[in-house]
Parts: sequence; C-alpha cells; structure tokens
Amino acid sequence: MTNFLPITLITPTFSNHSFCLFSVLCRFTENLARFSKTRPSCKVFFAADPIKIVQAQRQYMFDEKGQRYLDCINNVAHVGHCHPEVVKAAFKQMELLNTNSRFLHDNMVEYAKRLSATLPEKLSVCYFTNSGSEANDLALRLAREFQGHEDVITLDHAYHGHLSSLIEISPYKFQKGKDVKKEFVHVAPTPDTYRGKYRDDHPDPASAYAEEVKKIIEAAHNSGRKIAAFIAESMQSCGGQIIPPAGYFQKVAEYVHNAGGVFIADEVQVGFGRVGKYFWSFQMHGEDFVPDIVTMGKPMGNGHPIACVVTTREIAEAFNNSGMEYFNTYGGNPVSCAVGLAVLDVIQNEDLQGNATRVGNYLIELLNRQKAKHTLIGDIRGIGLFIGIDLVKDQEKRTPATAEAQHIIYKMKESRVLLSADGPHRNVLKIKPPLCFTEEDAKFMVDQLDGILTVLEEATGSESESSISANTPCRTKCLSSEVEEMFIKSRTESQVHNGFIKHCQGSFKHQKFTPRSFTLEFAQMPVYEILTWRCSVDLAFPRCLRKNMETHSAITPLTTQKIPAEREMACAQASMHHSVRSSQDTIDEHYKARQMFRVVKNGGVCHLLITLLYP
Repeated sequence: MTNFLPITLITPTFSNHSFCLFSVLCRFTENLARFSKTRPSCKVFFAADPIKIVQAQRQYMFDEKGQRYLDCINNVAHVGHCHPEVVKAAFKQMELLNTNSRFLHDNMVEYAKRLSATLPEKLSVCYFTNSGSEANDLALRLAREFQGHEDVITLDHAYHGHLSSLIEISPYKFQKGKDVKKEFVHVAPTPDTYRGKYRDDHPDPASAYAEEVKKIIEAAHNSGRKIAAFIAESMQSCGGQIIPPAGYFQKVAEYVHNAGGVFIADEVQVGFGRVGKYFWSFQMHGEDFVPDIVTMGKPMGNGHPIACVVTTREIAEAFNNSGMEYFNTYGGNPVSCAVGLAVLDVIQNEDLQGNATRVGNYLIELLNRQKAKHTLIGDIRGIGLFIGIDLVKDQEKRTPATAEAQHIIYKMKESRVLLSADGPHRNVLKIKPPLCFTEEDAKFMVDQLDGILTVLEEATGSESESSISANTPCRTKCLSSEVEEMFIKSRTESQVHNGFIKHCQGSFKHQKFTPRSFTLEFAQMPVYEILTWRCSVDLAFPRCLRKNMETHSAITPLTTQKIPAEREMACAQASMHHSVRSSQDTIDEHYKARQMFRVVKNGGVCHLLITLLYP
C-alpha cells in the first residue's frame, strides 16, 4: 500500500517579510493531524492546501476561519447548500418516521409519480437506491437480464461509479490502475469534437463517432460475444465536459438496439434541470431519442443520499421474471423521498431551470470574451450551468495546458472561488455550481479568472510552449546542498519536520531568503512503470531537482513578473511536466538513492509547490 506524507507549511505575510517559525510549526502540526486521519482513504480538493469547510448556504461555502468561497463546482448541492425547504422537509419527516422500504408509504409513491412525469412516457418504472454508483450497478443488472447478454460498450475517459462492476466499465479509473480491461468491456472513442478523433471541421462527426460503435459491435459479434448495453453520460463530466454532437446518440441507439442491447443514459451528474431548457440532459438530443434506462443521483437529494433507476416496463418485467428480486434497505425510505420531493418543488417554485439558462448563457458569453482575449483558452463548451474551459498551450496544436490549469485553480482558491480541473489531461476547468448561481456570481468568477490569466500570459509573453534546457545556468540563487541532502534523506515525518526546521533556522535566514509557503507530498513506495512529476517553483528549480532530472526533462517558464518596487524583489515561476516510461530496473537504478518524491504506481501525480521571494 502506498502511503503519502503531505506537508503544508505556510507563513503569514509581514511587512518586513519576516519568517515566523511558530506559525509554520502550528500549521504543520494542524495539517499533519488532518491528513494522517484521512489519507490514503480520502481524496480532497486542493490537496496541496486543503480547505476545512464548516458551513454553507446557497452558492457559498465557509471555512473554519469564516472566509467565504464562491462554490462553482458543487453539483451535489443542486438547489443551493442547506436550502431551508429541503432541510425542513427532512426534519419534518424524520420526526414522524424513517424505516426501510418494505412498508407502504405515500412518499415513495408520490415521488415515483413526480419523477416519471418529467420523463418520456415509456420510462415508467422506478427503482430507488442510495447513490449514483448503486443506480448504475443496478442498471447493468437490468440490461444483462433483459436479453441474457453480457458485454458493455462504454466511452473512453468515462466514469460511472466506484463499485467493482463500474470500475470495470470506467476507463477514467481502470486505465489509471493496475487492472486491465475486461474481455466483456468495449471502449468507444469519446465524441469530442474539439480534441477527439473527429473534430469540428469534420463534415459529420456524429455519424463518424457512431460508426466507431458500430465497428465495435461487429467485432464483438465476430468473436461470439453479445452486447447487453451501451452506457454513457448524457454529457461527459470527468471526461472533460464533453457534449456529444447532435444525432450521435440516435445513431448509437439504433446500432445497439439492432444488436439486442439497451441504451443506458447516466444522468447522475447532469440531470434535474442543470442544462436549463430541459429537465434531463438526454432530452437536448431531440424527442426522437429516448434511452431504455436512465440513472440519476447526486443532485437528487441536494446532498442527501438518494438515487434512482428508471426504465421501461418491458425491461423491469424481464428482470422480475428472472427470479432476481430487488431490495434495498434504505432506497426510497420516507425521509429520502421527502427530501427528493422538496428538491423538485424548489426547482419548480424558484424557476431554477430558467435561472440555469439565463445565467449559463451570460456566463458563456463572458467566457467567450475571455477566449478572444487569452491565448490559454482553447475552447468554451457547455449548456446551462454545465460548462468547461479547455486550456491549451498552443491554439493550433491544442496542447493541453495541464500545469497551468492546476496553477489557476489554486490561484482562484486564493481569490475565494472554488473551481476544479478534470478531463484526461486535467486541463479542463469545470463549472457546475448550484443552480441558484447568479449573474453577479458569474461576473465575479470571470473577473478573477481574467486577472489570473492576464498575469500568467503577460509573464510568459503568451509563449507557453517555449522551454529552456535543464542545463541552462541558474541565474538566481538556488537552494543549498544542505537542503538537497535534507530532501534526499527525509523518509519519515520526524525527519521531514526536523530537516525543514533545521534548514529554516540555518540557510534561509543566513542567505536572507524569505519562505512564504512550502508544500511537499511524499509517498514511500517505488515507482515502476510511469513516473510523473508536476512542479511549480518560484525563481527556477532548486538545484536538488535540476541535478536529478537534467538528463530527462526541460524546464518551461510559466511566469516572470515584477514585484512592487517598494519590496525590491523580483519573482519568477517555472513549471515542469516530467514523464518517464521505463522498466522497473531502470527506474530503480536511477531513483533508488533519491527517494525524495514518490508518486502512485502507474501514473499517479506528485505535487511540489514552493514559493520563495528572494532579495
């Protein structure tokens, strides 16, 4: 098992730039205590400098210090954090009764009716679950029982849940781990018209991508296999906010039905009015497209665990006749259904679909203005309040700007705006806020983004692709050999702690360096197949990094900006993405003696963030 040791040391800013050792120790102890209780069992946003959220209201979240953050990423709190009507409905029902679903209760019946009314007529049978993962797992069972087929076609970069059955059909997950693709799983190209196989200059990308699915079906049949289902998010989220071209789903459904399979639309992240005009995202593909099974979850309970599978009577009866009865202890319990009903009421009473349309259109307009202004923005795509900003280093080549994306989300956090980055290259900024998001919120978010992009591009002269050799002489002071030795030898918590404190008391003060923040993640397992380092360092790379990687990588300047004159300092930022694919022996030989930084086997990412101001 891989064990990470994340360390975040941050000192406050003083007018004389003094180094406050006491603050460092306090923050170090605090963060170490937090992480030791959660990692590796918990993954958090902003891992290099996580936030402890203690309260939220509507589209705002508050940390332990009372600082307010604009939430642009939480599609779970669909109608707004802690909406009073939702809270009241849960409290009221909890006072009366909560039990398992083997008893009759009006809430379940009423909720099933209300959900069915939002869907095409043939989708009329509801199975309640507790999470989107449970819903997608049940959808696979329904599909396989329907015709007795087994194979599943999924899209590249797709993610459908954390259960074993869903990891198997989620390339977003199994391509990162040690598992290999199962024989019954077939991966079709993501219908991405910006970076995919068939792009926006193709005369008919929908047909071209659908033809890829048809080829998969034919190959499977030639191997004696039978297709049970095609599953896809109506708009791919973890894959990078991808909206399939018009007509794609219709053609895929035709091929899948002809093969005896069913079409599963995963609405877990994108349903319940997020696209604005339509209640379900699959509906934007036209009235002539109706999935056989629809799954839903996340926003359904506004943070309360409830999910559902809705399907046709024909598929439900085939499942029932198989003798495989369905029972879920908490699925559809009275409290969950009361919460679900309240969410539906709020969406309707507050016209949140209309708000998603109005604010979404305004936000996309603002972002397109930024796209015309900033070369880092390659594409703006989305509908309603489901939007992606694809960052690129080169507009023509569409080279993913991965390091820049990570830099931006951290800078946005400093501006009290919460964004995340995803997609296969983790270069797509995801915007999927609560539906109560306002035009003022949109303007504030874009203004902060504009400022960060401006600084970044002015510093680089918009030449993100330029690079300098790792052998280029360092024009600024580098960390001493004492620090290099400390990095190399630091294996345990105490060694990191003692080594860093020793360094702070010694060479930093002696050389008049003023550390502002220091973040380091360690893992104590060797890396065999893929080693990926992403670093962001002020004033070039420390010698301890350059020494070990000069034969394998180049350093790409990200930012060079003037610090205010009264501070009489200059600052520069650099970013490096270093990837090595090698055999176990080569990796061991080159890195065994220098286990300073480790990453998860098979492509995990280790972050080093150092911010230094030099006299």
